[in-house]
Amino acid sequence: MAIEIEQPRVGLSKVAVSKTHGEDSPYFAGWKAYDENPYHETSNQSGVIQMGLAENQVSVSTLQKKNMLKLIHVIVFLLFALFLVQVSFDLLEKYLEEHSEASSWGKGAPGFRENALFQDYHGLKSFRQAMANFMEQIRGGRAKFDPDRIVLTAGATAANELLTFILADPGDALLIPTPYYPGFDRDLRWRTSVNIVPIHCDSSNNFQITPEAMEAAYQSAESMNLKVRGILITNPSNPLGATIQRSALEQILDFAVNKNIHLVSDEIYSGSTFSSSEFISIAEILETRGYKDAERVHIVYSLSKDLGLPGFRVGTIYSYNDQVVTTARRMSSFTLISSQTQHLLACMLSNKEFSENYIKTNRERLSKRYDMIIKGLKKAGIECLKGNAGLFCWMNLSPLLEKPTRESELALWKVILNEVKLNISPGSSCHCSEPGWFRVCFANMSEQTLEIALERIHKFMEQRKRN
Repeated sequence: MAIEIEQPRVGLSKVAVSKTHGEDSPYFAGWKAYDENPYHETSNQSGVIQMGLAENQVSVSTLQKKNMLKLIHVIVFLLFALFLVQVSFDLLEKYLEEHSEASSWGKGAPGFRENALFQDYHGLKSFRQAMANFMEQIRGGRAKFDPDRIVLTAGATAANELLTFILADPGDALLIPTPYYPGFDRDLRWRTSVNIVPIHCDSSNNFQITPEAMEAAYQSAESMNLKVRGILITNPSNPLGATIQRSALEQILDFAVNKNIHLVSDEIYSGSTFSSSEFISIAEILETRGYKDAERVHIVYSLSKDLGLPGFRVGTIYSYNDQVVTTARRMSSFTLISSQTQHLLACMLSNKEFSENYIKTNRERLSKRYDMIIKGLKKAGIECLKGNAGLFCWMNLSPLLEKPTRESELALWKVILNEVKLNISPGSSCHCSEPGWFRVCFANMSEQTLEIALERIHKFMEQRKRN
């Protein structure tokens, strides 16, 4: 029984009581509903299916028993226990079974001592080099990355917040195209006291960013006496599941240069495009321009999505600005990655045969899963935005709204959550200006569970038609 403690009227900081944490959003409310009644294929078949979590955990294989008696393998598999059905987990599993040195200390007791005492803010040189090489591989070798410009952080969340602290002062503003990842309301605003001003994009051009929309957002910020310090984009987009076109990237960079502001490109889904040729990194744009104006550009990356390892908390900041690199490295002392995690991943990513096969196979499997959900939704009479990346699709349920309002959208969302028992993210939680759009994740469950989710959606649509 929990110990009940009388709560005195003692004050807390403004940060602690601020509502800018963003966790009162329907995005997080859906998670709570799932946590209270999670679907299970055998023990709770009427539970809520989690389609609001963008994790790369789609079905492939279960853990094999071979070599599991070895202590080091037991430890490694426990570390990976949360990702038993990840889309390409079997590839990680196979690598670790064939390369036990990656999960051991390599040099016995001396190796243990070296890793246990390592505390350089720069991180292991071997890991920074491996990350630089992996980022280049994902981009098909069309962009180069200097390991000395890589700053390690405990995930992309920490990277984005750290960059916000460096680029903006409390009360300043960042421009972000809508719809955007709901977590940004927490990650970029809560502790930094920085404002987000939306760049409103719409379905008339598939939610692509335009110079007119950026200028309108900038003018809106100025009308509120907010100093704009930068523009932040996600490419590929979360929640759209689509990449930003080269011409749009050129315009975004030109806008940042003309306004003399920073440009942050969050590229954590860059390895989750269905084809490497479909993704253009801002790094490629800079390279074609001879790195002119590069000092205002910063890239965020992580292994949480592309490698399916959110529990490892591995993120990076790659900046072309020397002062940002230096400052970020100093501030990264609050968000370091364990040396053992760095060692394991350095070994894994340095194996070119493994990394090339992983990237290729993971893309093929994600593409197959995307086709599966799109066809299933279309069969139910539901259209989606054409996507080419990510772990989700952008579903249009606007024809089902009683009125084209946020209230009608949330009413529909509550029906889907509480009656259909599917947790999907309403577009309003992503600050979408058009009611009726929803983000649906498809890579965090088995194919069997996805089929059941599609069956529920189909029955729901049939019932709506009859009514």
